[in-house]
Amino acid sequence: MGFIEELRWRGMIQGITPGAGEKLMSGGCVGYAGFDPTAPSLHIGHLIPIMLLVHFQRSGNRPIALVGGATGMIGDPSGKSEERNLLPLETVRHNEERLRLQLGRFLDFKGPCAAEIVNNYDWFADVRFLDFLRDVGKHLTVNYMVAKDSVKDRWDSGISFTEFSYQLMQAYDFLWLYTKKNCVLQMGGSDQWGNITAGAELIRRAAGGEVHALTCPLLTRADGGKFGKSEGGETVWLDPAMTSPYKFYQYWLNCSDVDAPRLLRMFTLLPREEIERLEADHARVPHERIMQKALAREMTSRIHSEADCQSVLEATGILFGEATTESLRRLPEKDFLSVFEGVPQAEIPKSLLEKGVPVVEFVADWAKLFASRGEAKRMIQQGGLSINRDKVTDENLRVTAAHLLNGRYILLQKGKKSYCVVKVI
Repeated sequence: MGFIEELRWRGMIQGITPGAGEKLMSGGCVGYAGFDPTAPSLHIGHLIPIMLLVHFQRSGNRPIALVGGATGMIGDPSGKSEERNLLPLETVRHNEERLRLQLGRFLDFKGPCAAEIVNNYDWFADVRFLDFLRDVGKHLTVNYMVAKDSVKDRWDSGISFTEFSYQLMQAYDFLWLYTKKNCVLQMGGSDQWGNITAGAELIRRAAGGEVHALTCPLLTRADGGKFGKSEGGETVWLDPAMTSPYKFYQYWLNCSDVDAPRLLRMFTLLPREEIERLEADHARVPHERIMQKALAREMTSRIHSEADCQSVLEATGILFGEATTESLRRLPEKDFLSVFEGVPQAEIPKSLLEKGVPVVEFVADWAKLFASRGEAKRMIQQGGLSINRDKVTDENLRVTAAHLLNGRYILLQKGKKSYCVVKVI
């Protein structure tokens, strides 16, 4: 499939300017999408424009990823109900470098369609205010700018001249890339339509050129929740230090049957035949969540690594009784803590484990997993207590430092679903 045909099948076109399909049909074009460094990591909402760039390159075109070192200092009013807080310059510079590294993992920087990463601070840093007003501001009227949703939606509550100017700055980005890089397409989320078309209008008026805009729908979950937020309201980041691979995997795994087909199309590179086969298999046995598992595996492997994905699969198996003691011991501490976040925890001095603590005392007095030692004994006799996935059969067992996972933790399980993590201090 060609670029536009591929995007249409995947449900990734919200708006497109007339003539764009014909212009892009033969390949060999240059297009870009922008990413402002407002945080030290991209989040999964940024995967929408990233995937537009990926498909653009795969269809024989040359993508440019723009890091907004200049526009990130201003703040895009699009989709925001109030003024952003301005970030310190050193924070923006730090975030720029982090985003450059992340964007570099998605695109191919070699060959005839080699991708490029640019930073608009490189050309805005030397632009004089008077020159900008004369060369850029003169071409777009206030009436035109106010009509854009990003401004109109903030008109009653108020918008500063700083954020009002963002539209001009993004338009100038497009003009600069058009004149310096022969860029003829800007891509983004549907909330960027006004800013992108402002750039196209500036190019038409200032340079007499014709360029195109393409936007992808902004996603919301079937339950009305915001896409990219966990059920607890936390943003799902691409940086593993900010969202662990385990939590990242679980986000995709927990998507609904309604959302899964759309997410498979938009965020994976699986071919059409494979996605349609997954949908058909899922329809036959929906309780096995075939689509969600494929989506979670694909996304975690690609965004993090195959090794991270395998570690996550082992971690996920813990909660469903599929893990062994050995797999528990291989589990990185961050994944172990992610799996058991929210599980009751207890502490015990390490000195006590040097001589060993009777298991009944350990689970009843220290872990508080049982109301009494008598209850703990009965559960052991019935085979209902496990330490690090090993069933306890001897009520005279002593818990020692040899039981520690990552040198710090002991996992207790009562019955099938009651867990406790004991941390050694």
